[in-house]
Amino acid sequence: MGFQVIRFKNEEIIADIDNVIKTINDSIMKPTTSSPLGGDKRGVCLKIAVLAGDGIGPEIMEQGVKVMSAVCEKYGHEVSYKEAICGAHAIDEVGDPFPEETFQTCMEADAVLFASVGDPKFDNNPNAKVRPEQGLLAMRKKLGLFANIRPVETFDCLIHKSPLKDELVRGADFICIRELTGGMYFGEKKEGTDVAYDTNYYTRKEVERILRVAYQYAMQRRKHLTVVDKANVLASSRLWRAVAQEIAPQYPEVTTDYMYVDNAAMRMIQEPTFFDVMVTENTFGDILTDEGSCITGSMGLLPSASTGEHTPVFEPIHGSWPQAKGLNIANPLAQILSVAMLFEYFDLKAEGALIREAVNASLDANVRTPEIQVEGGAKYGTKEVGEWIVNYINNKK
Repeated sequence: MGFQVIRFKNEEIIADIDNVIKTINDSIMKPTTSSPLGGDKRGVCLKIAVLAGDGIGPEIMEQGVKVMSAVCEKYGHEVSYKEAICGAHAIDEVGDPFPEETFQTCMEADAVLFASVGDPKFDNNPNAKVRPEQGLLAMRKKLGLFANIRPVETFDCLIHKSPLKDELVRGADFICIRELTGGMYFGEKKEGTDVAYDTNYYTRKEVERILRVAYQYAMQRRKHLTVVDKANVLASSRLWRAVAQEIAPQYPEVTTDYMYVDNAAMRMIQEPTFFDVMVTENTFGDILTDEGSCITGSMGLLPSASTGEHTPVFEPIHGSWPQAKGLNIANPLAQILSVAMLFEYFDLKAEGALIREAVNASLDANVRTPEIQVEGGAKYGTKEVGEWIVNYINNKK
């Protein structure tokens, strides 16, 4: 079956999704080109694989789809969607957190919109042989997604929500680039009752390609790159540093510095404005990017992109938050901003900028979900925030 209407079969809470997509499909203008790459920027055609996943995933995904479709209608693009299962939902249905059919759907798409995976019934079972998170790792590996790009940006109207003092966090704006398909998460493993180990395995090729991605981002920003490692202890980190020192002269416009991971963790708290682009290996990146997300005051605000050899994936950085499932309280902004990153990836900059403008306007108008709402502010849920942003986009002249 091709890309068409999506149906969130595992979530009764989105019973109106058929009507949403029908309205979208009825109203979208037909394209003048068949590819999102190159050609006339008005009237491109995008095929999107939709992986809503578990927990709050279907709720926030509904809002991301609505926003993407509203922007496509405004700019004369055609967008088609195809849902695929992953995570705990996929384990329950077929016993595999990233089934072959889902992989093929992703490969046939121009981009993947992903929400979240995870379920307490697996978290609380140490003997589980298959886990939802294994689907996420499989997706990264099979799609060759070696570069994870996570922007960390503060919003002035939410500075008070940050755990850091105003004078420390205001103006923080940096990107964490994490190598995503190597290191301990994918190296040789052994798990036993008396001995266990994980191998932090890297090749020169893996290190060089992620460093070049980082330099490309640094060239587009403030031309400052920080390479994070633990070269005083780890052999794998010494390879990272050696390769980085070889590559750095090829980018003379960029100031390159090197920082041990423990120092970087402290510096992110003490002086987050120091960083512009940070690049590091898989395990360190997993930890540092979560630390960076706290700077903004809410993980519900930050999107990410994972790119590499095949179809790129765009997703919020937060988890599935199963306790909030079906309560209409999850913040959809990170999912919506992931759509902005998707447009920008295909050089549809005006479309991405409009989404960012709408998100900023919603925050300034105090149209916020409970965890970031001001004291005494009106109550808005996941759907209401999404609807407000869609209306802003529709009414923008």
